[in-house]
Amino acid sequence: MKLPSRIPSMKFIEYLKQTESKTFELKRDLSSKKGILKTISAFSNTSGGTLLIGIEDDKTVVGLASPKDDEEKLASIISDGISPQVLPEIDILSWRDRNVLRVVVYPGPSRPYFLTSTGIESGTFVRVGSTNRRADDKVIQALTRYSMGRSFDEEPVPEYNSEAIDFLAASELFAETRTLKRDDLTTLRVVTCAMNKVVPTVGGILLFGKVRDELFPDAWLQCGRFRGKDRSVITDIAEYRDHLPNLPYHAMEFFRKHMQTSIHIGEVRNDKRSNFPLIALREAAVNAVVHADYSMMGSPVRISIFDDRIEIENPGLLQFGVTIEDMLNGVSVLRNRVIGRVFKELGLIEQWGSGIQRMIADCSELGLRPPDFTETGRSFRVTIITNPTGSSLFDRADSHILRLLRANPDGLSTSELATILDVTGRTVRNRMKSLVEKGLVLPVGTGPRDPRRRYVISDPE
Repeated sequence: MKLPSRIPSMKFIEYLKQTESKTFELKRDLSSKKGILKTISAFSNTSGGTLLIGIEDDKTVVGLASPKDDEEKLASIISDGISPQVLPEIDILSWRDRNVLRVVVYPGPSRPYFLTSTGIESGTFVRVGSTNRRADDKVIQALTRYSMGRSFDEEPVPEYNSEAIDFLAASELFAETRTLKRDDLTTLRVVTCAMNKVVPTVGGILLFGKVRDELFPDAWLQCGRFRGKDRSVITDIAEYRDHLPNLPYHAMEFFRKHMQTSIHIGEVRNDKRSNFPLIALREAAVNAVVHADYSMMGSPVRISIFDDRIEIENPGLLQFGVTIEDMLNGVSVLRNRVIGRVFKELGLIEQWGSGIQRMIADCSELGLRPPDFTETGRSFRVTIITNPTGSSLFDRADSHILRLLRANPDGLSTSELATILDVTGRTVRNRMKSLVEKGLVLPVGTGPRDPRRRYVISDPE
């Protein structure tokens, strides 16, 4: 008989510190059979993930009365409910007197995975943030291409011949790096052979196509400057419909038009400094163009400048199998291989995976917080706060509590904090309620009345 895995309390607490995300979810029990199948299939289609069953959304560990029976039941639910077959790791974790099921799902090699009962068209789900979203036809096609090792921009466009490529425009763009030859278009996969003739690829049309606006009417750049912190008042707008390699240059023109400069007094000479992190903005603009999902219709690459921030947004989520954490660690998976190869040849991309660290460093030099990366709806957004950091989310007493929790990774109880701080338990409870609401601290226990309930820091860094 398989025994529960008795993991150290520290390990379990690390799970409870996590918020529900693209790769992590909590369920109270097995009552929501369809919800569990959606999550596991979405994990398989996207970046994998861990599902814990026996924990409330508020992190209360309720446990399962019959974990062994539930483990067998769950294995049958998954086997019967998802196609193609998914084989996650399922085990039982024991914490105090409670047992929880842990389901570890890996990105699958046979995407798309779907709910057997509803079929591929309406039963395919992907993970967006902490939610499961039904995949539309375009996403299902993208999942299929990904499992076959193909990218959308490598697809041939057989209804046109090679003359659909503006060779003069391509030559002018390559002029600073090398003399472009007709044969280079094949090497770069701008054109390919299909049906015994040379035809443009999707990437070729997007990069240098004479019929780009006709085939891909949303492959352009929209820029806006807004007064205040929302889109209610627009003060400037610009639309750029140009070959893709030119779009980052247009973006930089718009940034420079709206940035402010100040004089920095140095030891030898004074320097002009921008309030915009131009290196970070350039990287974000290039990435938005290179990684946009051009198979999606309805939205261009967008740049929005507000009084307090800049947002750079492109259609399409992160490539399947990649999380924001992976991206921050330098993992780079190209969505568009043809576009990426040409951008690298043109010197618009330096080294794969290095741009994010340059963005963070550039923001840091101006005293700005790191960029925020978000998958939202059907798009990916980079947000750069343009106001220097310095404001505090909490006062001196809160800071003391956070330092104490960082020094005690297993957490501290209300009574322990009250003793250390020499205050009443009520005072501590009020403080902890505020810190929990701000997302800085997490309560860990079997419920609000748990006498052994403790508080842990939600951000160990």
